[in-house]
Amino acid sequence: MSDYCGTQADQAPEAPAAVPADGPRAECVLCRKPTEYPESHKGITLCPVCEWQEAQRTACSG
Repeated sequence: MSDYCGTQADQAPEAPAAVPADGPRAECVLCRKPTEYPESHKGITLCPVCEWQEAQRTACSG
């Protein structure tokens, strides 16, 4: 069994590959990739990868 913190915690999730049938998605404010949010979503939108990285920074800032 591999060490959870040394292998899986360092890997960010993959961004969605295709635009879903329910409409276009908003762009990530950091990398401009599609997010899980619709274009009509208000506020800051982050893709899954940037959202994960932001959570890591927030967790480490104590």
